[in-house]
Amino acid sequence: MKIYFSDVFNVSKTVIEEYGAFNISLRNDLPLFVDPFLLFYSKKEEYKKLHDEIIKYLVFLKEKSMIDLSDAEIKLWYMFPEQKQNWLGYSKKGNLGSGLGKDFAQNIRYVFKHKFNDFGEEKLSKGTHLEKLCLINEGVGKDNISDFTVNLIQSFLLEYTEKFAKLYLKSEQCDYFWIQKNKFNYESEIWERKQYYLPKYNGDYVILTPRDILTREAAWINREDLYNRFEHIPYSIENDVLRMEINQYFNSQLANYEDRKPTKEEKNKVIMDTIKEYPEILDYYIKEKEDDGNKAIDISEKRVSDTEEILISNIQQLIECLKHTKFYTEEDENAYIEARKRVEYLKNAIENQDCYKLFYNGDEPIQKEEYLQLMFRLTCYGSDYDVNREVNNGRGPVDYKFSKGPIDISLIEFKLAKSTKLKQNLQNQLEVYQKANNTKNGLKVILFFNEKEEQRVKKILKELKLENNKDIFLIDARKDNKPSASNEK
Repeated sequence: MKIYFSDVFNVSKTVIEEYGAFNISLRNDLPLFVDPFLLFYSKKEEYKKLHDEIIKYLVFLKEKSMIDLSDAEIKLWYMFPEQKQNWLGYSKKGNLGSGLGKDFAQNIRYVFKHKFNDFGEEKLSKGTHLEKLCLINEGVGKDNISDFTVNLIQSFLLEYTEKFAKLYLKSEQCDYFWIQKNKFNYESEIWERKQYYLPKYNGDYVILTPRDILTREAAWINREDLYNRFEHIPYSIENDVLRMEINQYFNSQLANYEDRKPTKEEKNKVIMDTIKEYPEILDYYIKEKEDDGNKAIDISEKRVSDTEEILISNIQQLIECLKHTKFYTEEDENAYIEARKRVEYLKNAIENQDCYKLFYNGDEPIQKEEYLQLMFRLTCYGSDYDVNREVNNGRGPVDYKFSKGPIDISLIEFKLAKSTKLKQNLQNQLEVYQKANNTKNGLKVILFFNEKEEQRVKKILKELKLENNKDIFLIDARKDNKPSASNEK
């Protein structure tokens, strides 16, 4: 049950923490990513220099975007592999991602050529920001921004990891690896390669990342935040003519919905149309985010700490608890019985062995079903059964698929009782997945944290006439009404 870097390489978590690195999982990506704003705003000169290098390369790409390029040049300069070796991101299984391919290259070239030809020469904000490219182009998302950032600071991350390896790891735990796109040479306009001494895992190298450049959920400069702030941004524009033009254009577009209130998606489209008409709005938004930069550091620190608590510390404790059951030792004759017993052991640990505490972050219960799903996947590592997360066989992704070969299959759907789509899921979703995966076997597991949630899910089950369905498990994760395990007979 070696899951995390500290387990696999037999290094103290304290050593990793004092070095400043994040203790990654080597079984599945954890939902964190590098936020380039944390490099820009940092007090560390080495981070600021990294951000400067990112912008320097982007200005290079901007210049190349104004001319016709061959496919080979576009591939060399604009396209990058996903840096799976850092084990961070949103892969549902393992650490594989799509990287930055042709679509990303086309989107970047379009934005530079038609929207941001002044990129790198902004006068309003304190600096130039990579994130600006994703604000106006939906083809460039937060995953792209993070992957691009990691690729451009790769040499720093590799040196950072190499130093750790030489200080704390044994020679048999490491090897020499050639990195092809290591550093860009602006004179020859090609990427230079270099060899590094790095931790070795399953024949590949591992990259460690400083925790103080990581965040979760959203970068500090992001499109959703832009939408939320949009109507207040014009008040910060000193040019009264520009301010009036922006307001008039925005209101004229909203007038198309005068007979009703626009949906959130419709309003966001109006906002984006306004921004495309007046892209200078983005500079005012970015300036506001720069002025609030201290909050970015505090929020990111909290998000990373929460991730460490829920997806590392709590999972390690849950595994230790489950080791005292047959969760890891009992293998059954088919996937359905195996899946049922795994869920039963988990239910018992949560309800009767104080493991409910591990599904809280401080006093707050986990808020996202994806955390519940990822926690289950990490605790299930080591089974003889193939345990795949979010398998999509044509009708949407199911949470888990237990299988041995193409015939012996059972599915598991995990839900939080507070989910607004709970009734819809219970009504038909799992059955759709069963047909797509050619199996009749499937379990539904629902976690509730208070009496209101319990009553809600029981009411839904009654309405759907599922209250006696043996394949639906309710797990009570309430803090109250839990007898101490030490007092149970």
